[in-house]
Amino acid sequence: MSKKGKVLVAMSGGIDSSVAAMLLHEQGYEVIGITMKTWDYSSSGGTRKTTGCCSLDDINDARILAVNMGFHHIILDIREEFGDFIIDNFVDEYLAGRTPNPCVLCNTHIKWDALLRRADQLGCDFIATGHYAQLRNENGRYVISKGKDENKDQSYVLWGLSQESLARTLFPLGGFDKPTIRKMAEERGYEELSKKGESFEICFVPDNDYRGFLKRRVEGLEEKVDGGDFVDVEGNVIGKHKGYPFYTIGQRKGLEVAFGDPRYVVEINAKENKVVLGVKEDLNKKDVFVRNPNIIKYPELPAEMEVVSKIRYKDKGANSTITALPDNRIKIQFYDDVQGVAPGQSAVFYDGNDLIGGGFIDNP
Repeated sequence: MSKKGKVLVAMSGGIDSSVAAMLLHEQGYEVIGITMKTWDYSSSGGTRKTTGCCSLDDINDARILAVNMGFHHIILDIREEFGDFIIDNFVDEYLAGRTPNPCVLCNTHIKWDALLRRADQLGCDFIATGHYAQLRNENGRYVISKGKDENKDQSYVLWGLSQESLARTLFPLGGFDKPTIRKMAEERGYEELSKKGESFEICFVPDNDYRGFLKRRVEGLEEKVDGGDFVDVEGNVIGKHKGYPFYTIGQRKGLEVAFGDPRYVVEINAKENKVVLGVKEDLNKKDVFVRNPNIIKYPELPAEMEVVSKIRYKDKGANSTITALPDNRIKIQFYDDVQGVAPGQSAVFYDGNDLIGGGFIDNP
């Protein structure tokens, strides 16, 4: 038994999780690799092969790496659990006129839970992933901070994790940038791995056609939602749309309605099957509400606090004040207008590089 402890490492077959496993193995941990099979894209009627964590090639790559480095590797089939929760939520959110955030939900409710359960069964002290984030214990509380590589920082998708989960979590890549990780793989003889590309797609929609996925998933969806009204911000009917679930906040292209100047989707009204179009300035917002918040850095959120808030993964963040509301929501007041606020997406708060917490953007 290693003095460092036994760690279960989530291995997708990609470069990040592979190098995470290598580093922990070299640091003296007893490593067990685990690859979670979450989804068969072919079962949704799509035409592209599965990619990322779901492809046979990547599963084999993870297994080969483990064999070469001399540690055990297992495959965990969580397709049923993943589908019941993540897929159903994905569909339900679009049908409610919101834009879902499946990766956050998967981290919080599926992957971490599945990893910890299997870690307990295998007698592992820790679990580890290839996320670019850093973790420390401060005054008895586990605090996530941004990864060293600002371009790869993934703290945004980790806001839903509990203190109990973080107490057993390791992020080996948090102190490195991506070029260094690629160099590490190459120096260890994994040149092909070092050249692997990034995967930005949702694992169960690898062709990025979420509209096609919804149509295949929900029988008769097009007939149910087709023919609703495009309206302007005053409520005047200005055209017909092809179904409110097929539009997203901020969308400009593919509206199939001609105007003298560009129009954008500024609101989606699922109950009335209406899509509100406006000019770019109509996307401006200063007040944003957040539901189901999870606070990581503090035992309890102060009544009011100055923070930097991000409303999407690649958002640089903007200065704001957050206020805790009596209905278990948080109000964000941005100092300057922000655009593209989409209910269903995550809003995440930072104190410097530290992740305070986050929640799902709610309707006002």
